[in-house]
Amino acid sequence: MVAAVGILGGGVLVARGMTGDGSAASAVPLAGGFKQAPPAASANQSPTPTPTPTGPSPEELAAQERAKRVKALNAALKKYAATVPEFSVAVLDKTTGETYSYRGDEKYETASVVKVQVLACLLLTAQDKGRKVTSSEDALAKKMIRYSDNAATTSLFSKLGRASAIGACNKRLGLTQTRVSSSWGLTRTTVKDQVKLLDALVDANGELTASSRKYADTLMSTVAEDQDWGVPAVAKAGEEATVKNGWLSRSTENGRWIINSVGRITDDDTDVSIAVLSHLNKTMPSGITVVEKAAKLTRTHLKY
Repeated sequence: MVAAVGILGGGVLVARGMTGDGSAASAVPLAGGFKQAPPAASANQSPTPTPTPTGPSPEELAAQERAKRVKALNAALKKYAATVPEFSVAVLDKTTGETYSYRGDEKYETASVVKVQVLACLLLTAQDKGRKVTSSEDALAKKMIRYSDNAATTSLFSKLGRASAIGACNKRLGLTQTRVSSSWGLTRTTVKDQVKLLDALVDANGELTASSRKYADTLMSTVAEDQDWGVPAVAKAGEEATVKNGWLSRSTENGRWIINSVGRITDDDTDVSIAVLSHLNKTMPSGITVVEKAAKLTRTHLKY
């Protein structure tokens, strides 16, 4: 059915009719003639979708959250550091691969935490010779780690080749900021290197074999009760802790105390290495308070 309007008094003719599919069509005037208007969309045609923004990826959101936590931890440690003697702290989270450090490149004397380096070198040396540690080495190592026995440490330090040998082992384990002293307790290191060492003791793809890693873990998880302070204070109920502590009243610092603690916290969902190094503490107990508080602040803010 077609309707037509004629030209009246100079008016415009508009013709209307039906398209082939039964929809209405119209003609619109153009100079010199008419052009068919496009048909209206039929009821069964879908509209073009409007693009929606995807927003940050899960990885980007995680990075943003991590940055917020690090900023808060930096502020908390800086505030605490203003009230106590000098300290540094580092955390390596093996589940995420992320490392955090506060004053991470500052060098400190190790005191007895150097005994972990001696232990690692003993295990590497035995591996290189294709054997397990001997019974005498085992007895010395147990005294050195569990009881922090200095005579046992000196004996192993000498048998292994002293500072140069320990330094060569450190290089194999990726320690780049540690200088071993001929007086082993005065070895200088950083918290960054200490968490690298702790990680090397458990790295299945690293230098140490499975039996060596198990041996080190067994010793560091069974220290004497009176030496079970520092890093273990961070552990929650049900978590496992390993530790080696160092303490020394330093004559060159007017009898002030070096207090250091290195170790790991683990369970099914947590695998974190922690190192805290400090000096200039007035007493041993006050130094222990410093290293434990610093370690606890990392857990509060990093939420591992």
